[in-house]
Amino acid sequence: MDFKFELIIIITACLVAVSSSIIGCFLILRKMAMVGDAISHSVLPGIVIAFMLGGKLGSWYLLVGAAVFGIITTFLIEFFNKKGGMQHDATIGVVFTSLFAFGIILVTVYARDVDIDQDCVLYGELDHVAFEEGITMFGQIIPYTIVRLSVMLLCIITMVVMGYRGLFLTTFDPAYAATIGISVMAWHYVLMASVSLSTVLSFGSVGAILVVAFLITPPATAYLLTDKLKQMIFLSVGFGITGSVIGYYFATAIDGATSAAIASVLGMQFILVFVGKMVEKKYFNKVAVTGE
Repeated sequence: MDFKFELIIIITACLVAVSSSIIGCFLILRKMAMVGDAISHSVLPGIVIAFMLGGKLGSWYLLVGAAVFGIITTFLIEFFNKKGGMQHDATIGVVFTSLFAFGIILVTVYARDVDIDQDCVLYGELDHVAFEEGITMFGQIIPYTIVRLSVMLLCIITMVVMGYRGLFLTTFDPAYAATIGISVMAWHYVLMASVSLSTVLSFGSVGAILVVAFLITPPATAYLLTDKLKQMIFLSVGFGITGSVIGYYFATAIDGATSAAIASVLGMQFILVFVGKMVEKKYFNKVAVTGE
């Protein structure tokens, strides 16, 4: 494949990796890691309804429909959690399985001959980004997907930088945050809106499976190495980027699916760090006991 095409694919994956890894750190610390998985599946009804209104897969209606159901998913999870007294993992399971099943019904009834459920939600079209139309900058055509993901990343970085204190306090000590006038619920919905935005804008290109992998695996790997939030964010971003690059060339070498290869490399990173921490822990425990 031409180097330009390779670069476009890697840049696309890295943009999603960075934005998802940043948000994923807060989700991991808040014990809400699977919210991204819920949103990525629950948007299916919105996509089908948008397809019915727009009449084609390339319609901008799809993005709007997915975004609307991403917000609905976030609201329902929080509503059942607060009003019903249910745990977050239970509400996430109920909401995303119900909405995803509803979406499958809509697909089988109204879009039986369209691969909405797989191509648009689960697997994505990462390898096709290089062939998209785009805007011309510096004599080069920049695919619209990269432009969209770049704007999304800029919004997320701005949100984290400008609202770091609010996110930090509401993540680690919500009771204290409330006593000094910081709205815990407001920052919760800001974070959930960011998750919805990143998930909806990303799954069309990289697929829901890889979006969830980026949201969870790099932050979880970083969490094994540090308990400081800023370090965790930078390490998470590093794992996401290296996983994207290595995963792409791994997929090329085996002629496999790019998204699956990147997700597999992210998992291998986690296993290697985990094993390393276990060996380190065992070694230091031995030194402490024997004095060697």
